[in-house]
Amino acid sequence: MNSEFNIAVHCLTLLSLKEDHMANSEEIARSVCTHPARIRKVLGLLRKHGYVATKEGVGGGYLLNPGTENATLGDLYRLLAQGSLKPSWCSGGDELPCEVAANIKGIMDQIYSGGESALERYLDGITMADVKRQIEEAGTTDLI
Repeated sequence: MNSEFNIAVHCLTLLSLKEDHMANSEEIARSVCTHPARIRKVLGLLRKHGYVATKEGVGGGYLLNPGTENATLGDLYRLLAQGSLKPSWCSGGDELPCEVAANIKGIMDQIYSGGESALERYLDGITMADVKRQIEEAGTTDLI
């Protein structure tokens, strides 16, 4: 799983809990514990896909769009991390004489594909509203 998925869930949850549903990248970066440039990269993609809007100028920042609470983690996973379950390298090779080496890549691809499908189905059952509710139930500290 890549970190952009986690950053997106964190950002959207944080914005949903803020009273005015808005924060700038520096504020969000403090909460996420990463550089504001990483936040802007992820939020730029989320803006492009309609999850957030931006307000320019003094007092500006990122604003949660209405309806985002209905987005599922599956939606975000497909947008930011789909395919990350499969490693970039697999042992073996089709041209090798070894039976295992010649077939392992295709078999592992099927296994990872099945795992990816199962993960997506699981994440499709979790909405941003569910994450917000869990944070509120666990809430022990203030927001940024």
